[in-house]
Amino acid sequence: MLNNNSSKPIYVQIAHWIESEILNNHFQADQKVYSQYQLAEMYTINPATAAKGLNLLVDEKILYKKRGLGMFVTEDAKQIILNKRRNQTLKQLVDELVQEANRLHISKQELITMIQDANEEEVQT
Repeated sequence: MLNNNSSKPIYVQIAHWIESEILNNHFQADQKVYSQYQLAEMYTINPATAAKGLNLLVDEKILYKKRGLGMFVTEDAKQIILNKRRNQTLKQLVDELVQEANRLHISKQELITMIQDANEEEVQT
């Protein structure tokens, strides 16, 4: 799950992993998520790093704190994550893909065909 060689900080990777767990329905609305200490033990990281990842999700309104009880998934968490990934992550990847296609002189239609082919392969697996 965590990649020490990634350019993404560990706390961002922790937050991204929890987001993926929410999207995959491993955590539901109002369900408690792992504590900073559980995450630290699971991934052999500093508890402060794990807390930073959790707090990032609190700042984004994906998790909320219950004093003395831990962190829980907000009612709108899934939609917030979907919007964030669509509007930030996916848009950035598409922008980079289009730039690279332009550098390689790949036409718009060729690029669309490549995306459609990749999508069909994904559906078949």
